[in-house]
Amino acid sequence: MDSLNRMAIELVDEALEYAEEIGIGARELENNATVLDFGVEFSGGIEAGLLATEIQTAGLATPGRDLGDIAGAPIPHVELSTDQPALALLCSQKASWELTTEDFEGLGSGPARALVAEEEEFHRIGYTDVFDLTALAVESDQLPTEAAADQVAEFTDVETSGVFLLAYPTASVVGSVTNAARAAELATFRLSELGYDPLDIVSATGRAPVAPVAEDEATAIARTNDALAYGGTAHLVVSEEFDRFDEIPSTAADDHGRPFVEIFDDLEWDFAQSPAELFAPAKVTVDVLGGPTHVFGETDEELVAESFGL
Repeated sequence: MDSLNRMAIELVDEALEYAEEIGIGARELENNATVLDFGVEFSGGIEAGLLATEIQTAGLATPGRDLGDIAGAPIPHVELSTDQPALALLCSQKASWELTTEDFEGLGSGPARALVAEEEEFHRIGYTDVFDLTALAVESDQLPTEAAADQVAEFTDVETSGVFLLAYPTASVVGSVTNAARAAELATFRLSELGYDPLDIVSATGRAPVAPVAEDEATAIARTNDALAYGGTAHLVVSEEFDRFDEIPSTAADDHGRPFVEIFDDLEWDFAQSPAELFAPAKVTVDVLGGPTHVFGETDEELVAESFGL
């Protein structure tokens, strides 16, 4: 398999070339790292969100959009498919890099994680990337600083001039789009956490509504999670049967049925204490090659509509 970061950088070049057309900006920091603004000071948009999703998945997934319906209201939906779910979703798209310095805090996702490769997913899959350029998408309401770029450079063993950071708040169009594109990732991750070999997941497709942009980050985080846990659906093609497929969807969680704003309020917004089982699409089909097809879970359109303010 080619380098995830090499494939992602080709898409970063595309973002830089068409920055004005998709409503994003770019600037070089004093340490020569490049920050691409997908929604902090620039507006971004759905096309910018789809391109950011492609970068997050290193070009190994195909995102698209259509106009769906929530409680009678036309709402955009994002669908993403990949035939390389282990690499595209677990080794790249998964949001798990807590990028924290004295002057910056954000949640990172993208192929830069594969240059570090210390998370359990990389050990399960047996993949480590090596490349001299890297891209990390950072969900934050502030633009990454030099210290943030320095940390990425240090952890990935890449010169700061080779670091490209995509930044956007959760409360932005790009934030809503990229989060809606995570239904397949969450289903794949949940199945892997249940003990299933991620290399036995042949393909993954997910779909979720794009949450209206909220007025603050807290509301946006709750809304985008509601969109997935109560409005998200996924389809997995796998090669082996498993006795815990029914635990993939969010309906298997004890807290299912409660909007995320209530759950986060109870936890005083300490995300580390959040119920992991709820971070999953609402409904999942698992198609076993040469075997049965399983369907578990159900969506809750009423809860999604309430969360979206419809």
